[in-house]
Parts: sequence; structure tokens; C-alpha cells
Amino acid sequence: MSFRGGGTNASSGMGVADQCKITYLELQRKKLHRYVVFKIDEKKKEVVVEKTGSPSENYEDFTASLPESDCRYAVYDFDYVNLENCQKSKIFFIAWSPSVSRIRAKMLYATSKERFRRELQGIHYEIQATDPTEMDLDVIKERAN
Repeated sequence: MSFRGGGTNASSGMGVADQCKITYLELQRKKLHRYVVFKIDEKKKEVVVEKTGSPSENYEDFTASLPESDCRYAVYDFDYVNLENCQKSKIFFIAWSPSVSRIRAKMLYATSKERFRRELQGIHYEIQATDPTEMDLDVIKERAN
């Protein structure tokens, strides 16, 4: 019995739409977005861009864009002033997996996370959150400093 050929390798997770990388680079290099929310399109079997936030949006806008009961990946460009009074920016990768989401969704996002994360070069910090308190603004500020 051969396992070569068609079909997907379960350990490789989902594919990644080119638009994900393009949109991430727009956030990272051009500062066109404050955040990007990604979701897994189960029909296409790939990670796609669901939503972007304009540079004028804040962290509350970002957290409000995440569904309460479904998983998502997201990147957030956090601007802050450090102790030396210098303007800094750190990019956070957030794996949002609320405890009330479907078990299948949690498993799908968990098994696809590393491959997707590797596509996004230049992430400074990663946060795995199952409820909003695990990724509130204080957590972000503490990690950035």
C-alpha cells in the first residue's frame, strides 16, 4: 500500500493564500494596516485574509473584530514609547482559540498554526489566547517592554 500521491498530508495543515503574505507585508513594511485577521477557509483548505484594520484603529477595535466563539489567527502592529522615550513597534501573532469554539475548529487551527506562522517573517511575539483576558492590552504592553 502506497501513501504517495494525491490528498493532503494531515500534518502539513492548511495551505496559505498569497493574499495573506501580501497583506502581512503591507502591515509590516508599509504600515497600511493596524491589524490583519486570518481565518481558515475549510472549503479551499487554506488560510485567507478575513479582515484588516486601518492604521487609525486601536487595540479595542482589533479585539472587537475577533469572533467570540470561533478560532482565528491575527497579527497586530503595536506602537508604543519605550523607557528611553523612543517610538517603537512590535508585531504580535495571536492564535485566538476561544474555549467555546468547536473542537474541530480548535484542532484545525492548532495543527495549522506553525506552518502558517512560518510564512510571516518578522513576528516579534506570539500569544495563544482562549479568552479575552489572555490577550488584553496590559498583556501586550508587558510583552512589548
